[in-house]
Amino acid sequence: MHRRVLISLIASLLLAASGAPSVADTGDGLGAKLKALWGRVAGDGLPDDIVVTNGRIEAEQVLVAAKFAGRVLEVLVEEGDTVEAGAVVARMDTAELDAQLNGAEAEVRRTEQAIAEAEALIAQRDSESLLAAQEHERAAELQKRGHGTMQELDRRLSQLTAATAAHRAAQARLDVALAAADTARADVARLQSLLDDAVLTAPRRGRVEYKLVQSGEVVAAGAPVATLLDLSDVYMTVFLAARAAGRIAIGDEARIVLDPAPEYVVPAMVAFVAGQAQFTPKTVETADEREKLMFRVKLRIPPALLRQYESRVKIGVRGLAYVRTSPTAAWPETLAIKLPQ
Repeated sequence: MHRRVLISLIASLLLAASGAPSVADTGDGLGAKLKALWGRVAGDGLPDDIVVTNGRIEAEQVLVAAKFAGRVLEVLVEEGDTVEAGAVVARMDTAELDAQLNGAEAEVRRTEQAIAEAEALIAQRDSESLLAAQEHERAAELQKRGHGTMQELDRRLSQLTAATAAHRAAQARLDVALAAADTARADVARLQSLLDDAVLTAPRRGRVEYKLVQSGEVVAAGAPVATLLDLSDVYMTVFLAARAAGRIAIGDEARIVLDPAPEYVVPAMVAFVAGQAQFTPKTVETADEREKLMFRVKLRIPPALLRQYESRVKIGVRGLAYVRTSPTAAWPETLAIKLPQ
């Protein structure tokens, strides 16, 4: 039995006994709802292969955070807004990054000019090396024929050696310019990445749960700016005793009945079963269950259904969960799927 629900029902009966309007006096609709809720809580008509427990609706929470410290230029969302994946949530002030990027781009242009100069110098050194080689060859031929001196041959050889060294120096200068250009381009890419990260976007579609900063505030690196709820991943976490958890499998059917709307029955499926038992948390309110080891089970609501009723999805709502431990067990009529029209 679920103590909290029982206490609420008993309190209603006591109010009726003290002169407050009875269930019948409040109308057939409310009386039918309370009767149906009582039947579900009491487990009337439930097969042995269907277990009932309590839990609350949860959703995956996504933090939209600043990658680096700085001032928030503007926040473009409000709490309750539904944003699409990739939508801009906030922008950081990038005045300093813009200035650094301009400097880095100027450095790229300077290194590209240095590359052009180094290439021109190499062309000049190539020409000088070719001339020195030709003159050395002619001097060697003349000296061989006896029409030239050894001194002239040595001078031409020295010029060839100098031209070759100058060519190597020009090639090294080009290599330095190319490396400087690569460094400058990498700096531009780094700054551009930071500028891209200054635009905070929603990583997935969801509803803004909390707007944590206002425009103009200074935040630290990694500080969250807004919190999103992924409305495509909504589930109820429940705890089942080992005798029930051991019989269920991923994909088994379940039903959820929420406390604020007991007239509706929401379909769900087992999406996770803990591999290790643990003590029941305080949210399980039966004394005997606290003394047992329980398994955490996650019941996920189908994403297509969530999209259809997205505006009605509310996190933190408590209710009852019914889990079928045998695929052959038939759902009773009271747990037939019933959704708002």
